[in-house]
Order: sequence, then structure tokens, then C-alpha cells
Amino acid sequence: MSDNQLRIVWIYPDLLSTYGDQGNALVIERRARQRGLDVARLDVRSDQAIPTSGDIYLIGGGEDRPQRLAAERLRRDGGLHRAVGNGAIVFSVCAGYQILGHEFINDLGQREPGLGLLDVVSVRGEGARCVGDVLADIDPRLGLPPLTGFENHQGVTHLGPTARPFANVRLGNGNGTGDGTEGAYNDTVFGTYMHGPVLARNPLIADLLLKLALDVNALPPTDDRWYEALRNERIAAAQQPA
Repeated sequence: MSDNQLRIVWIYPDLLSTYGDQGNALVIERRARQRGLDVARLDVRSDQAIPTSGDIYLIGGGEDRPQRLAAERLRRDGGLHRAVGNGAIVFSVCAGYQILGHEFINDLGQREPGLGLLDVVSVRGEGARCVGDVLADIDPRLGLPPLTGFENHQGVTHLGPTARPFANVRLGNGNGTGDGTEGAYNDTVFGTYMHGPVLARNPLIADLLLKLALDVNALPPTDDRWYEALRNERIAAAQQPA
């Protein structure tokens, strides 16, 4: 952290916040404050420069044209690349996840260059749209309980050799490749198709991001009763017969 203050950066809320993913910023900010941390949250619009001194960067989902505009502006800006080079943590959802890869298909049906921060490539799926609740087992190396979320995407994301699957699905589609993977991550950059918002359904993911940003192995305990009630409700709903 810089100056003993945790800096959370919510990227382009005017373009990439279609599915309520701003809730991720609210959750991680609250969980940091519950631990007594000094937190500054910066909401950076698409006409503003990306600061390079943030600790955690969050990117949400969006529709096809805003996704293309966001990718173009992030490439020109270069600030997110520099932030990752400085050791920042990035957590991205859906359209944001695709943008962090090498390329995706834009609203014009063309290959759009991504940022190359994750070793993934996204294409347009030819089958039915992936919509519905998802239940998945997060990579055990991350030490987290099962992932619950809601997917709504047509994209199919293929992982390259340096990207690890964030989770393996029990229910749902995830990356849409048919191999059971959901999302991707490397040491500091994470991507998922899960909405919900996903950090409200999975508060320990928010805590993982905080621990990585703070470079600590544990955080003080906090009251998770509301989060657990939400998790249990959504996991039970996902397991109900269609």
C-alpha cells in the first residue's frame, strides 16, 4: 500500500457496470473498513486517466459496444498495465474478464485486441447463451469455499498455458468451452464470468484480494452472517431441479 492507505480503483463505471458489478467495489471497500483499514475508493470514468498507484482494481461487465470502447481506451491509457507492473491486484468480471485477455470478438464481429494481462482468448459462442446460476469449486491452491454466481454471456473463453482456471463448475457453463473451467487467474490478475455481484456472494474472494494487496496471510475476523445467508440461499437455489 502507498502511504498506509488501501486504494481501490473501480474502472469505467460509465461503461462497465451493466449487471450490478459495482457491488463488488462496495463489498471490498466495506470489508476493508470493517478491519479498520484506511480506504480510498476511486471511481474512474472512461474520460479519466487510470491511476497507477492503486492496490486493487475492479472491472465489471458490460454490453458489446461499451466493452469495445473500454478496451480501446484502456489500451491507449496504459495505466492498468503499469499498475500491474507495480504489483497491483486486478479482479474482472465478464466483459472486463475478456478485455484482460489477448483478444475478444467486438460488437462489429471483429477481433478486438485485449490488454494481454491474462493468457486467454475469447470468441463468440455458437450455441445457446450461458444464463443462470453457477456452482463451482475454486482452485484449491486459493483455499476458498465453493463459488456461487450468476452467468449471462455468449462468449467462450479459452485458456492459454500460463492461465490457471479460477474454478471448475459443478453446475452451469463457466468459460463455455465444455471443459468445466470457470474464469482464469495468474498471480495478481483474476477473471470470472460470475455476476451476483460475485463478491457479495463470495466474500472470502474479497478477503483474498485484500490479503494479496496487503501481503498478509490472514485478516481479523468479521461478521459474515448476512453473506452466509445469501450464499446458502443461492447455492440451494442453484441445486433445485429445473
